[in-house]
Amino acid sequence: MMELALPAEFRPNEFPAASREQWRELVDAVLRKTGADFDSLVTQTYDGFALQPLYTADDALPPYALAPVKQGWDVRQRHAVPDPVALLNDLEGGVTSLWLAVPASSLERLLDGVYLDLAPIVLDGDVEAARTMLRIYDQAPLLPADVTGNLALVPSAESLPVIEQAVAQFPSLRTVVVDALPFHDAGGSDSEELGASLALAVSYLRSLTAAGLPVATAFAQLEFRYAATADQFTTIAKLRAARRLWARVAEVSGADVPQVQHAVTSSAMMTRRDPWVNMLRTTVACLSAGLGGADSVTVQPFDAAIGVPDEFARRIARNTQNLLLEESHLGEVIDPAAGSWYVEKLTDDLAVAAWKWFQEIERAGGLPGASSLVVSRIADTWARRSARLADRSDPITGVSEFPNLAEKPVVRPPHPAASASPVSAASTTSATPSASTTPATSASLSAPATSSASTTSPASATPPASAASPASAAPASTTSAASLASATPPAFTTPASATPPASASPVSAASTTSTAPPASVSPASATPPASATPSAPPHGIDTDSQAPWGDAPPIPIISSGSDSFGLPRVRYAQAFEELRDLADAQPERPQVFLATLGPVAAHTARATFAANLFNAGGFATPNAGPTKTADEVAARFKASGARIAVVCGSDSSYAELAGPAVEALREAGAERVLLAGRKSDAQVDGHVYVGCPALEILNGTFEFLGITQPQGVER
Repeated sequence: MMELALPAEFRPNEFPAASREQWRELVDAVLRKTGADFDSLVTQTYDGFALQPLYTADDALPPYALAPVKQGWDVRQRHAVPDPVALLNDLEGGVTSLWLAVPASSLERLLDGVYLDLAPIVLDGDVEAARTMLRIYDQAPLLPADVTGNLALVPSAESLPVIEQAVAQFPSLRTVVVDALPFHDAGGSDSEELGASLALAVSYLRSLTAAGLPVATAFAQLEFRYAATADQFTTIAKLRAARRLWARVAEVSGADVPQVQHAVTSSAMMTRRDPWVNMLRTTVACLSAGLGGADSVTVQPFDAAIGVPDEFARRIARNTQNLLLEESHLGEVIDPAAGSWYVEKLTDDLAVAAWKWFQEIERAGGLPGASSLVVSRIADTWARRSARLADRSDPITGVSEFPNLAEKPVVRPPHPAASASPVSAASTTSATPSASTTPATSASLSAPATSSASTTSPASATPPASAASPASAAPASTTSAASLASATPPAFTTPASATPPASASPVSAASTTSTAPPASVSPASATPPASATPSAPPHGIDTDSQAPWGDAPPIPIISSGSDSFGLPRVRYAQAFEELRDLADAQPERPQVFLATLGPVAAHTARATFAANLFNAGGFATPNAGPTKTADEVAARFKASGARIAVVCGSDSSYAELAGPAVEALREAGAERVLLAGRKSDAQVDGHVYVGCPALEILNGTFEFLGITQPQGVER
């Protein structure tokens, strides 16, 4: 069949090129009609850079070969209750590996009937469980090379002998997890999660090489665990940036070991209220993790924030992955985001910011010595995030936006207590076999003099940056760990220099503080004072968990043996959910009356807004319906029995009725009168509007009504 020729105007190569300036002129013309400015289209991230509304070829970066070449990803589900039936249901339903946070005594019974060569086991950081697992592997009919999974230990005086035994017996078994979840679950930003986990990984490498493991072997022990959120593109970029960061650390250390990533859907984003929305959040997070190149993905069941998930929730969690893999075939494309100007630029920005933060931690002594710096920085980010959550700039569907007061509560048994408390920052300082050797202050990753292991030194490596100058250090086994504090970022647009440093000897710790990195990626030179403490928490004690500041009812997803450095656990919805709990606990639900002015068309927009706001705090919001006079509004208010009223109408109805309505409401017994919107001459006690301090208004309303938390529990 002959193909018809297209007219000239439809030939793709003959369209006139449009410039960014032309696009900007068209955008500005539209914005002028709405009264907005261009900055309203720019999104500021918690990492300090701006997301633009348009990216073009001018923002393009060279392609990179850091995406893992693999088919799909490992579907990994977590079990904190030793239930063999639930475990086998997961395996039969498509789960390909198991993450077990159960007592060591239950492992043998739990794994009876599980083909360990087909279903890798990842533990939860318990040394006794690791010993038990090694014994199970030793007794199973398996070849040593067929044993995979991860013991998930933190290198310490107690765990290092177990790690050495595992390395000797099972060469394909990993032993250490670099858990970035504590940094995310404390409210930290994406670059803070990346940079702190990078510093944590370097401290683990120092412990492993000090114990005598060769550099390549030490690198091969590590698996990284990151949070995947419903912010699709940021999650994709974060995982891509993480691989670049780790590739640079490996390059400077003289290793060639790619990063292994385990993505877990975020605990912080999960809600107890309207938990069904969590299915949407975890679906987007899982999609993002897969597209971002994660090797393994764990989807938390939608009811994980409430208690122990039931079989339905676990089935939905695993089928989320099954659908994306088996029906959408997402795992069949290598790095599908590659070449996207937006994703490539976001990846680069995250990597640069994370490397700056990593070097700042290294200059402060590295982890765990700089844990106070990490806690303080993340607390500041959580305070900024809390402010945006409080005014609903960061909305939470089903909680702070579109809450459903009539929802039927989802009830689950409480989570079991963790088998071990998180390792404290202090306890991690003894991570090397010798008490005199502390990874946080060690000048290099070199092994003891009697060992033939080469040293590892990522801390001074060049940060990943599109504008970075070539790396100043060539891959060399003698590069010191301290040199990472001053190294240039992983050069994303220029190859690392092949010229080795003038001296092959390790860089002294003192010299790293004065070595200037490239200007385009220069980290802040000032180290916070040793006395720096976290910012004051924005919230008090959670009504369910009685946990310290900001701690939500815990989703025990963090490994029991992971380094948490005293960081809190937070959920973004917790402050609003506390108020919902408080309202539900009252003999009668507190209410705020909506004094609607005029016909439905005139008041519905602002009445809906006000109802949405006060419902987020658990208040019922009866309304007057269509009205014609102020007296009619006041009569319906009086019949409601409410003490607080919110006047809702259009600007035109405010001009005519707002003043009389406020007076009539006060005469009818209204003790407090608010107005939805900002434009009115009526004498009201306050205003509610888009961007208002919603949480402050809700708390103030409870206080005005004399409703407080039960004695001894702060809000």
